[in-house]
Amino acid sequence: MELVGLEQIEAAAELLAPVMRKTPMVASRVLSELSSTDVWLKCENLQRTGSFKPRGAYNRIAHLPASDGARGVVAASAGNHAQGVAWAASSLGIESTVFMPIGASLPKLAATKAYGARVKQVGETIDDALDAALEFAERTGATLIHPFDHADIVAGQATVALEILEQLPEVGTVLVPTGGGGLLAGVAIALRHLAPRVRVVGVQAAEAAAWPGSLSAGRPVRATRMSTMADGIAVGLPGAVPFAHVAAHAPTVLTVDEDALSKALLLCLERAKLIVEPAGAAAVAALMSCTAEELDLRGPVCAILSGGNIDPLLLTRLIGHGLSAAGRYLALRVTISDRPGGLSSLLTVVGKTGASVVDVAHSRTGTWLAVDEVEVSLTLETRGPDHRDEVLEALTGAGYSVRVQD
Repeated sequence: MELVGLEQIEAAAELLAPVMRKTPMVASRVLSELSSTDVWLKCENLQRTGSFKPRGAYNRIAHLPASDGARGVVAASAGNHAQGVAWAASSLGIESTVFMPIGASLPKLAATKAYGARVKQVGETIDDALDAALEFAERTGATLIHPFDHADIVAGQATVALEILEQLPEVGTVLVPTGGGGLLAGVAIALRHLAPRVRVVGVQAAEAAAWPGSLSAGRPVRATRMSTMADGIAVGLPGAVPFAHVAAHAPTVLTVDEDALSKALLLCLERAKLIVEPAGAAAVAALMSCTAEELDLRGPVCAILSGGNIDPLLLTRLIGHGLSAAGRYLALRVTISDRPGGLSSLLTVVGKTGASVVDVAHSRTGTWLAVDEVEVSLTLETRGPDHRDEVLEALTGAGYSVRVQD
């Protein structure tokens, strides 16, 4: 397989310059302090359609022969790629059809339609939608626009790296959220050509991590599990094209767990004032949770925020998850005396710690309870892990039997 070269990447950058936003690079003091080196955020969540995806989609569609463009394009996606293809095709005057799973979020569905695509909902999974898209392409002659497995897609995504070098010429490490591998491959190629000193680190969700096993095997290997909040990088099998490029340029690929992803999303929201989807926060999650030995950072560091398209309902749930993971929520079961004033005494102890009661419920039906006992379920808002410990010490010091809930 012939690898994408610097000329193709530079040509993609020239093509995209009039239509793509040069997304900002934002310094992060909190991540810089945590990492002991300067950390910058490359805000692709502020790109057109809310992710880096239009770079590759536009570059791919723009290179279609006129005869192929006349037959339209088709894609399968539940989110960012759908919107990228819809916007790029409309911008180039080409009809697009996008197959999305029946369970795709309403905001992403509405946005894809608003960008000009005909949307068809099929099946329960992306694989179902892809099968339908392939059948549609074969039947109509429309060109399938794959989300990552094509050289033009890789070259388009590589333009992110050109902007990083322009905005932060001294960059030493770039962390890249990684799913199918188009963005990781593009960044790795561009930096290998233009700044080979730069360390490139791909980041996957641990619950949907196909790349570590694939790189070890020397070929794409399907992930054994796919259960992550980071649906934007939940790709079961790396693409052959990005795999060839990633294997050739040998960047490191790390994984992060679900708690790390939710904490990273919360940090981006609270400290950087940026709305980022879980997949888009993967690079930040690595800075927050991976060891110094794993990261092997060469400063300054650039963490790519790859997307910001998130359903508000999901955002609400993830904020709660992130608060809990960050030690800002504490869920307890406390056994107290079932007598007048029992609950008041418990809440007095809690109040003295400065914790705020979010929810409280009684239960008298547990077989472990004595006749004169009641169990109280408390959800408390705390100021962090140290404050959580203070609350627990105060309760146990007051003689209460306390069980912490996950």
